[in-house]
Amino acid sequence: MSIPIIEVVVAVIIKSDRSFLLARRPEDKPCGGYWEFPGGKIEPGESRLHALNRELMEELGIQIELSYPWITLVYTYSHATVRLFFYRIEKWHGEPYGKENQELSWQFSDDIKVAPMLPANVPVLRALSLPPVYQITNAVDLGVENTLIKLKNSFQQGTKLVQIREPAMIKDDFRLFAHEVVKLAHYYGVKVLMNGDRELSREIGVDGLHFSSAQLMSASSRPEAGLCGASCHNAEELFQAERLGMDFVVLGPVLSTLSHPGATPIGWRKFSAIIRDFTL
Repeated sequence: MSIPIIEVVVAVIIKSDRSFLLARRPEDKPCGGYWEFPGGKIEPGESRLHALNRELMEELGIQIELSYPWITLVYTYSHATVRLFFYRIEKWHGEPYGKENQELSWQFSDDIKVAPMLPANVPVLRALSLPPVYQITNAVDLGVENTLIKLKNSFQQGTKLVQIREPAMIKDDFRLFAHEVVKLAHYYGVKVLMNGDRELSREIGVDGLHFSSAQLMSASSRPEAGLCGASCHNAEELFQAERLGMDFVVLGPVLSTLSHPGATPIGWRKFSAIIRDFTL
């Protein structure tokens, strides 16, 4: 007999300073004393968003103003198997407080001070450490000197991740440029991804790799290279990124773009359909 999966909505409530809200489970519940993101079970016939609004009002006394679906995970505990629909909550009405007398705490992904955490939340904590935006170099068109100036300005304004991507640059020029980007980025505490070139990435000490879709589809395992991302254009490539355990994916192009003039845009409707319930 198959064991039913319990469907649960989970709120990742994020302030403008990138801190997020955790709640401590009551001692009389399964996994009592563990910290988790707020949420609860979806009732029969209830939509996910309705369940999320209801749970946050019941538990925290807040109403959602702006949210969007983010990551979906399935996890098996000793007492149940759950499918967790994580939503990012960017705006809300009211000040969260423990309506059920649960302890609450605002935390940062790089300095979590509460424990223990529910194990199902570990992948979400890793995802929260990623910045919402990252830069991609285009020095062939902009010029090396101009690109380095723009990167420095961006790093000073708070950019935390950059991808070195120069498919048309001569290899020797690319090596010199990549060295300069890494030196500049690391000075400002910015992580650097190298697009595809594993050998060079080891040589110059980048923080991870970003795979093209072709490299992704030909890979048999996740590279041992720190942070790993991949470019995807369809559901098959998303599945491969999930199978390899990539840290994140970028999906596109959604609309027409100068960087890929011959590509057929996915469009927002198809984009929404193929990322629905995705795990990364």
